[in-house]
Amino acid sequence: MINVNLPLIMMVICSLSLIGCSQKKAEVEDIPFVMVTEPTSSHNEQKSYAGDVQARQQTALAFRVAGQITERFVDVGDRVKVGQVLAKLDVKDAELQRNSAQAQLESAQSAAKLAGDELKRFQQLLPINAVSRSQYDSVKNQYEAAQASLKQAQANYRVSANQTTYNQLIANKNGVITERDIEIGQVISAGQAAYKLAIDGDREVVIGVPEQAISEIKVGQNAWVTLWSKPQDKFAAFVREISPSADQSRTFSVKVALKEGQSLIQLGQSARVFFNQNINNTLSVPLASLSANHQQAFVWVVNPDHTIRKVQVNVASYGRDQATILSGLNASDWVVVGGVHLLREKQKIQPVDRENRAVSIPKNVVNTAHSNPVVQTGATS
Repeated sequence: MINVNLPLIMMVICSLSLIGCSQKKAEVEDIPFVMVTEPTSSHNEQKSYAGDVQARQQTALAFRVAGQITERFVDVGDRVKVGQVLAKLDVKDAELQRNSAQAQLESAQSAAKLAGDELKRFQQLLPINAVSRSQYDSVKNQYEAAQASLKQAQANYRVSANQTTYNQLIANKNGVITERDIEIGQVISAGQAAYKLAIDGDREVVIGVPEQAISEIKVGQNAWVTLWSKPQDKFAAFVREISPSADQSRTFSVKVALKEGQSLIQLGQSARVFFNQNINNTLSVPLASLSANHQQAFVWVVNPDHTIRKVQVNVASYGRDQATILSGLNASDWVVVGGVHLLREKQKIQPVDRENRAVSIPKNVVNTAHSNPVVQTGATS
């Protein structure tokens, strides 16, 4: 008769049962819980860009002649009027040139008078044959040359006289000085900008739009503006001008003209421009859903059996929290949110929504519209 150790057999059975349970538990724990979401369909998206208030018309003021700055009368922020003197140059050299031109003019006037008197005498002697025709022609040519020299001397004198008046820089419009690029004692060249004048009139906000979003903005498009100092106030505006080329930072300059609030907005104030854009036939996913391989963007899409697959997508633009997808994704797909670099093809997951509720992916998914998946309150098996 075989002696059966019953307690030992029970211990072995319990051990095997515990091992089996541990293996099942490990298998369950190997399937990670992953947050998923559906793409949001086209919607009225609001975008904003920071900028500053500028005058619609601005002009650089410069001396018409070269010289040394001796006086300046205005600074940045000063309001100026038409005809107001802003700065002066040293006029000594200009006065010397004017004096020299005046002396040349007086000499040319004397030569012209002498040639005129000589021509009159020869005109009286020619009819009585007291002088030859060739002598008369020579005197006449000398007179015409003297008249041409006189005209040249007169023109030179007028230019030199003007040079002495150009030593004053005079405002040609009413406005506010926004830049000053000169100092007393500085030697400047003709045409070198001395001041920048913001002309009184309409105001606008200048913003920089990145190249991936510039196609969404059109001339004449409506917008609204808020000031950093008064964010509760909103002013109607519209896009007046879009730069045809990007600057070194790869942004396009966009000028947004104000329709109202001109008297309440000061030059140089910080502002933000808002656009309401209706994006059609596009889907949006969270930025955390996107990854890339060899510069090709992709997302992880959940299959009905809760495995995942990599789907390449074409991204239209990147927002603050969302990315706009042009193609590659269906409105009924469920995509993984976060931790996308830790996943692998055909990996089994336990999908949950943002409320930490388990998500069941239906098998009869409609690819052209949003589906209504069954959302369970318990954990998935």
